[in-house]
Amino acid sequence: MADHESIHKLAEALVNELSAAGKAVATAESCSGGWIGKAITDIPGSSKVFGYGIVSYANGAKESIIGVQNEALEKHGSVSSQVVEEMAKGVLRLSGADIAVAVSGVAGPSGGTKEKPVGTVWFGWAVRGGSNVLIDTACEYFTGDRELIREASVVYALQGVRERIK
Repeated sequence: MADHESIHKLAEALVNELSAAGKAVATAESCSGGWIGKAITDIPGSSKVFGYGIVSYANGAKESIIGVQNEALEKHGSVSSQVVEEMAKGVLRLSGADIAVAVSGVAGPSGGTKEKPVGTVWFGWAVRGGSNVLIDTACEYFTGDRELIREASVVYALQGVRERIK
């Protein structure tokens, strides 16, 4: 897994790339608890590329703040492709950013199920492309304790934004 120094370097590279591209990023975080936004804002000059992050740990916050539909939460659960897609689209709409990343998962040590064991994390990215918004999602299964799962989620989310800038 990554350490805090490698997260810092990854976030620094992301801020530099966003700045060079003239783009801004927004975050909608659940299991990562704001760590993605923290990693970005730890970098001097990040205010030019990051102005918006939402920690929506509770389903009610996902609904009332970001606009996730209750039907998606009821039918698929908060740890799902459908919900991170709605989270990413919602924070992109609210923020006016060029790209958004959303994260929702089961960091543990409890809360896992047979279908969604501890370490299951869904990611969603929303990218403005002209008048369209391009959406994609991914599911990863991380191992380790709560801290390692959350740390791996931050790295994966930051790397995903870097890939989508290009």
